[in-house]
Amino acid sequence: MIFQAKNRRHALMAGIVLLTAACGLSAQEKPDRPPWAQPGNTGQAQPPVTPTPEKNPEPASPRGTIKVNVNLVNVLVSVLDDHKRPAPDLPVDAFQVFEDGVQQKIDVFESETKQPLDLALMIDASLSEHKEMPQERDAASQFIRQILRPEDRISVFYFDETVTQSADFTNSVAALQEAVRKIPDGAGTSIYDAILLGSRAMEKRPNDRRRVIVLVTDAGETTSRYDFDAARKAALRAEALLYTIVIRVVKNENGRNTAGEHALQTISETTGGAMFFPDSAQELPVIFDRIEQELRTQYRLAYYPNPRGAANTYRTIEVKVLPGYTARHRTTYLSGPQ
Repeated sequence: MIFQAKNRRHALMAGIVLLTAACGLSAQEKPDRPPWAQPGNTGQAQPPVTPTPEKNPEPASPRGTIKVNVNLVNVLVSVLDDHKRPAPDLPVDAFQVFEDGVQQKIDVFESETKQPLDLALMIDASLSEHKEMPQERDAASQFIRQILRPEDRISVFYFDETVTQSADFTNSVAALQEAVRKIPDGAGTSIYDAILLGSRAMEKRPNDRRRVIVLVTDAGETTSRYDFDAARKAALRAEALLYTIVIRVVKNENGRNTAGEHALQTISETTGGAMFFPDSAQELPVIFDRIEQELRTQYRLAYYPNPRGAANTYRTIEVKVLPGYTARHRTTYLSGPQ
């Protein structure tokens, strides 16, 4: 019994010595480990946490002050080949963009923009259009059906002495076609009012959507309260493309409002849209097809102006493309606040 007790004391002492040695060994530095992994740390080893310096709170903006970021200038470009057909699939290297003569860096490029459409379809309901109105209604209804995609929105307007929005922006083909069928016969023609009010409606639409006005008229301006310059500025401010279809009911220039035609052509070209001159409403389906094809093959270029122009000034835009192609786009825009 005494022998067994001694053996137990010897074993216990040996265990204490071994444990002490092990602790001493584990407490030694490990040069191949980072400081946070060295022995002696309690609990699970973790990397060091660097204290985050206190951030100075941003000073509150004075009341009435609005922070404005540099505006990205979007340019929708329609490119045609030598045969006046849309030319898709050109690379970004095929384009150069200039603002007030200074070449800009293209920051955004879409060879076929996926931006949805907001389209205002504006129909002339004046007395001079009464004969063509049944065919115009049919062609407009067909255009609505073929161009509208689920993400797009169309609104229907008609104008005579006044301008009336008969269908708000929607993707309901049935509602839009019903609005077209119910366009009443009017008397006077307020074309400039139509462009201005249509542009103001467009200006309220989201910025990430394309804004398009399709105007069907005989260009016989008679009763507008606004003038050419107000209509042009409104279209530019809304960044809307204006496609104008002038139905030449009177073939002889002496009997037509050629001054009105030239004014509409100027506005259309300034916005980057186009002008069409069918001889009758029977040609409308073909023209609507051309507009749809162009809208589905547009390029989107965008850039941050450098140098940035003065606030609230008109800046000129020029887009150059490879030889053999022609580019149509808006030629000016109104710069935002600084």
